[in-house]
Amino acid sequence: MAVFLSRSEEETVAFGREYAKTLKAGDTVCLEGELGAGKTALCRGILQGLGVKDEVTSPTYAYVNEYGNVFHFDCYRISSEAQAYALGLFDYFGRGGICLVEWAENIRGLIPENHKTLRITGRGVREISD
Repeated sequence: MAVFLSRSEEETVAFGREYAKTLKAGDTVCLEGELGAGKTALCRGILQGLGVKDEVTSPTYAYVNEYGNVFHFDCYRISSEAQAYALGLFDYFGRGGICLVEWAENIRGLIPENHKTLRITGRGVREISD
């Protein structure tokens, strides 16, 4: 397991830009960490690394933001897999794009088996691990 130490939001974003180089169409990345851990900052970096120029914000109330063929989910407010399915979130996994899923544990049964996981832990200095 590789571990990256981030001492700032800027370092988390920079890690995301580098991590983006490892991704390909069809990949799903689950982002795990407490509220405020830096998952959205990590997504911002990944999206920048994938060439997205748009402002990246958490899709908490929209559930998913689309950036071309990259889909950024925030499942914090999802209470069940049935709710996620009814909202059509499952459909994104079959579209051949890259899916970045915050709070993936709330829809674990819908996540493709071959997904990747990044965990962010700590306060101040954060550890990002796969």
